[in-house]
Amino acid sequence: MESAHISNATIRRYPVYLKALRKLKADGIDKVLSKDLAEYIDIKPTTIRRDFSMIGQLGKQGYGYDVNELIQIFSDILGENYGEKMILIGVGRLGKAILNYNNWSHVAGEIVCAFDIQANRRSKEDKVNVPVYSMDLLEKKFPEGCEMAILCIPSGAQEIVDRLHLLGVKGIVNFTREHFVLPEGMIKEDVDVVSTIQKVLFEVNSLK
Repeated sequence: MESAHISNATIRRYPVYLKALRKLKADGIDKVLSKDLAEYIDIKPTTIRRDFSMIGQLGKQGYGYDVNELIQIFSDILGENYGEKMILIGVGRLGKAILNYNNWSHVAGEIVCAFDIQANRRSKEDKVNVPVYSMDLLEKKFPEGCEMAILCIPSGAQEIVDRLHLLGVKGIVNFTREHFVLPEGMIKEDVDVVSTIQKVLFEVNSLK
């Protein structure tokens, strides 16, 4: 698949498809039509068929798509066949919310542990479902094979990113508002809730 020819909007829908397909499989469904999948995830059938066509000839008209085949294909595309381990840096309000997010099922990747400068207090006071270690123990407690990290820290991002780079982390999901220089060989995705809200407000006002 030539990902360079696929729009960002399409790529962002691929994890949605994968999650839905895994749920369908868990429910014992082996075949699915685009119109049925559309109702399941609230994406137009034409959009689904177009997105799937970017990958290749995946289904037959009237027959539908093979759920297991699609799961395999999207898992390969998204690099999700490796039981991806992730770590969380910063267990404040946002970090805790991410750890307790109830929508992780049927998606690839697993947050296996977290790190925080107040690890002892976080572990005792906050109900989280993974071990929380001190930032001083990052190198010692870093999970083997982990290549993904989620940053939810208020400051000191550059130092943390540099340490993560030395540990082999390649992908950063960045919830911080700090600017930092990304070492060579790493990628990041910035998540800015305020900007997203502003974008939606702009689009809503444009409809008036």
